[in-house]
Amino acid sequence: MLNIVSLIIGVVSLIFVAIAFLPLLGWANWLVVPLAILGAAIGAMSSGTSGRNLNLFVIVVGVLRLMLGGGII
Repeated sequence: MLNIVSLIIGVVSLIFVAIAFLPLLGWANWLVVPLAILGAAIGAMSSGTSGRNLNLFVIVVGVLRLMLGGGII
């Protein structure tokens, strides 16, 4: 059950991180990364790994976008 919750959080985060790739919406990654961290934590508590892995991917993409945009130095 926790893996399904983690997958849902990961899919929502992935949609938001795709929207945050648009110009002038990079600030949205500051909201997406903590949401994906929460999903990864929930996924880590489950027996499956797909939810955790999806959230880790979203975290990496969000942090790279923040680094490219100058949000994280």
